[in-house]
Amino acid sequence: MSAPAPVVEREEPQQNAPLERPLSKSNLVQTVATGYVPLIIATLVVFLPLLWMLLSSFKQPGEIVTMDLKILPESLNLQNYVTAMTTVPFAQFFANSLIVTMVGSSVKVVLAILTAYALVFVRFPFKNVIFVLILVALMVPAQVSILPNYILIAGMGGKNTLWGIILPGLGTAFGTFLLRQHFLTLPPSILEAAEIDGAGHWRRLWQIIVPVSVPSIATVALVTVVSEWNDYIWPLIITDRPETMTLPVGLTLLQNSESNGAGWGILMAGAVLVIVPILLVFAALQRYIVAGLTQGSVTG
Repeated sequence: MSAPAPVVEREEPQQNAPLERPLSKSNLVQTVATGYVPLIIATLVVFLPLLWMLLSSFKQPGEIVTMDLKILPESLNLQNYVTAMTTVPFAQFFANSLIVTMVGSSVKVVLAILTAYALVFVRFPFKNVIFVLILVALMVPAQVSILPNYILIAGMGGKNTLWGIILPGLGTAFGTFLLRQHFLTLPPSILEAAEIDGAGHWRRLWQIIVPVSVPSIATVALVTVVSEWNDYIWPLIITDRPETMTLPVGLTLLQNSESNGAGWGILMAGAVLVIVPILLVFAALQRYIVAGLTQGSVTG
């Protein structure tokens, strides 16, 4: 007679551990520590200097150069702005910056679109080599090309001219790279259908590729506009006459004319006049930057 089989005791199923509530103390502390605190610190680092500049633009000399810290101005006096706009030809500076920014940005964006389209949809020899050279251009500091550009532009008679400011920076490696990465994500079927219908490269580019790539193109345009408006080193080198100076260079002229301690409020007023237009444009259209960078972040 065989021995009876051993009786195996059934273990009771363990109950799942209680889930931690989303609004628990540990979750709130972790969210604040990893999310809000760095965000608040980064915002303050960017915003506080701008706020101090804005407040100082309304202050009198005695409120800025003093041993007693005064954060708020005693009154919203606009005299600093009036002085800044009348001491130097501010209207001429603004017009020059507007022309340089509009023309330079427009040409840069068009060249970036054409170059990116060719690198993705046109077959030609050494295409990958050209793209590698574009990546190399992204890594080379712009200051390296200042001396060769100055010799070239000055030799062509471009000193103290607006086209001399615009010409050296017409190529944009960043815009070409971003648009190429976005064009790679587009489905080939839309271009194949257009090719069957007899559409050439020019029609495919402007009637198919560009309309579906508006966020990425807007991103390139906004970044280019901001960089063109704020460009300082090259316009400072290639111009020495007020008739062709841009706004950032005009601030240097304003600083030279208001070199004493009493001119800090005037300089802050001039800086506000330079920064506010581009901040308004950037704040109104910055959502395109997020959408454009997201579209170009994954390649097919």
